[in-house]
Amino acid sequence: MTVSRIDARFAALKSENRAAFIAYVMAGDPDLDTTFEILKGLPAAGADLIELGFPFSDPMAEGPTIQHAAERSLKAGTKIRDVFELVRRFREVDETTPLILMGYMNPVEFLGYDAWAARMAQVGADGMIVVDCPPEEADGLADALDAQDVALIRLVTPTSDTERLKTLVKRTRGFVYYVSVTGVTGVKEINVAAIQDEVAKVREAAQLPVAVGFGIRTAERAAEVARIADGAVVGSALVDEIKLALSRSEALEPTKKLPDSQAASAKVLEKAAILAQAVRSAR
Repeated sequence: MTVSRIDARFAALKSENRAAFIAYVMAGDPDLDTTFEILKGLPAAGADLIELGFPFSDPMAEGPTIQHAAERSLKAGTKIRDVFELVRRFREVDETTPLILMGYMNPVEFLGYDAWAARMAQVGADGMIVVDCPPEEADGLADALDAQDVALIRLVTPTSDTERLKTLVKRTRGFVYYVSVTGVTGVKEINVAAIQDEVAKVREAAQLPVAVGFGIRTAERAAEVARIADGAVVGSALVDEIKLALSRSEALEPTKKLPDSQAASAKVLEKAAILAQAVRSAR
């Protein structure tokens, strides 16, 4: 189904007059089994779409939370083939929730555009966000993804002026990801009132749904975003729960420890459910 899964989900949400709750997790953090348990549980917790990060050693757009998640994943030995395998396993248990890969160009360049796009379609990934791929250099990747009917989803920032916006949305499919703050993920808190007009401008330019991310950590902020945008993306607030669960597990006596996978996935899904409910009840 690929990109049509994204289109169908946003169309359904529009008919229900509600925004999407989009949950981000890092593949392999702290291990692949934990990630899979989280992926399996996110739709029931209320995630309408899922972003799955693939680890990279130099995640330039990320704040400390996602940087540390990538480090934990790489330390655990996560490879790109493992990320694709996670998507394949997820599709065996969930055929309807859109799943988007998010990361950086280096692994894509290494594998090659055509091979990357074909593998995404094969395992059931619906779209891709590439943080460090400017539109002037994206035609090769966009062509490969289009051939597999996989969405290339663009980032638009507060510094994108009107002319730049036209360029950014030109080959975007699925939805546009609006970065609500200048800087990296998970550091600054969003000012929803300040971006309302910008979100409307991006939606008009792209003629696509607009999801807002970077800076959403609380249920209150998620609800505020859901009132003005088509989706609210939460990453750092969920990934923090993994770190906290690991810290709690390490502090317990050995006989009282929960398995890391069970403790971490439970905390992430609990947080996701709170945020999802806020988004669902916002309008």
